[in-house]
Amino acid sequence: MTISVSSGVSTTPRTTTTYHLGSIEQIPPGEGRVYVVAGRQIAIFRTRDDTLYATQAHCPHRNGPLADGLVGSHTVLCPLHSYQFDLRTGAPSMPSCTALTLYPVTVDSSRNIVLQLE
Repeated sequence: MTISVSSGVSTTPRTTTTYHLGSIEQIPPGEGRVYVVAGRQIAIFRTRDDTLYATQAHCPHRNGPLADGLVGSHTVLCPLHSYQFDLRTGAPSMPSCTALTLYPVTVDSSRNIVLQLE
């Protein structure tokens, strides 16, 4: 499922824009979803312990859809070739692959997903 978000809510002096993506309940625990935000595809992952991570949507190895991958406690496994990435750092398990781009993401007091993009 891809969810489109068209506009930011606020801009800080560092040209960081805040996007409210809707309820965390859109993403079941242990899964990921793709959001189109400011023309970028961003994968948001919700682990079983309710931690959120935001990364680029496609695997840097062969462009696999990361949101369709297997989500662990702090990892995602690409569904195409089983490349694994640490969601905390973006680091790949295979040294021949580049790291994921990560984005700051939080949950606000209303349980809405809040993404920061520069």
